[in-house]
Amino acid sequence: MCFFNTKKHNNVPCFECILFLINCHISLGLISKNLALYGKATQSSLVNNTNAAFSHAYNAIDGNTDSNYKHGSCTATETQQNPWWRVDLLGDYTVTSVTIYNRGDCCPEKINGAEIRIGNSLLNNGNNNTRAGVISSIPAGKSSILKLKGISGRYVNVIIPGNNRILTLCEVEVYGYPTPDVTLKGTASQSSLYDRGFPSNAIDGNQDGVYSHGSCSHTEKNLNAWWRLDLLKQHKVFTIRVTNRQELGHRLNGAEIRIGDSLDNNGNNNPRCGVINTKNNVLSFNCNGMQGRYINIVIPGRSEYLTLCEVEVYGVPLI
Repeated sequence: MCFFNTKKHNNVPCFECILFLINCHISLGLISKNLALYGKATQSSLVNNTNAAFSHAYNAIDGNTDSNYKHGSCTATETQQNPWWRVDLLGDYTVTSVTIYNRGDCCPEKINGAEIRIGNSLLNNGNNNTRAGVISSIPAGKSSILKLKGISGRYVNVIIPGNNRILTLCEVEVYGYPTPDVTLKGTASQSSLYDRGFPSNAIDGNQDGVYSHGSCSHTEKNLNAWWRLDLLKQHKVFTIRVTNRQELGHRLNGAEIRIGDSLDNNGNNNPRCGVINTKNNVLSFNCNGMQGRYINIVIPGRSEYLTLCEVEVYGVPLI
């Protein structure tokens, strides 16, 4: 059972205790909310009349598992290359299972080979996100459950790779829990200090990207300038979001995000999650459950100022 005192001081909830209860309830199967019911769905194309209820992407998250397409509660794409369907969960969740309901009145083999992908990127319509599993087959009118150790993301895609394929789904259920932002419990440091650009400014919960407003970190112009977050214990990290400075944002171009448990070279030798491209002010990186205590952002190979207006780390402690 999941008994734990969640009050720490003055009736304030203990953050670590809440995470413990979340993980415990998941392990016991007590969290069973179908997240897809609260999301938004889209797909690569729409067969038949676009104004009709038949075959719309929404049909796969309407709560109706009726497997007869003619009853109006299944999706369908046109015959095309790599047809896909996607649900936007409208937030970052750690997905623990996905259930797919197949068509029952016809051609159940059309679902064979479908891939389930989960992540935060919309590159290639989200079909480049982490592949969670592949559907070999589902009997007519039946469902298949893909159980996961936990993959974090906002988007859940179903795609059938290949030419002349049709994707039909009679229901998609997604189960999981919100991925918590663990940043605020950590402590920050950096290679040097410029003006009042304290390292803690990047984890103050304020995403204001204007440096003069006082909520961004800032180093001197250093070779291999770095910033580091100590999460105080090892975590499984799913997603990192970085808010760049609005003005002079190009300085962050090429910065690397590294995650691990080593402090060799100030933590900058740890495994790399991603490289920052400054086309957007807010950048999101899927770290696929990388494990570590330290989150580093470093600009390698050149002398540069390192400014961060917010860093958010979504993951769970390894209790």
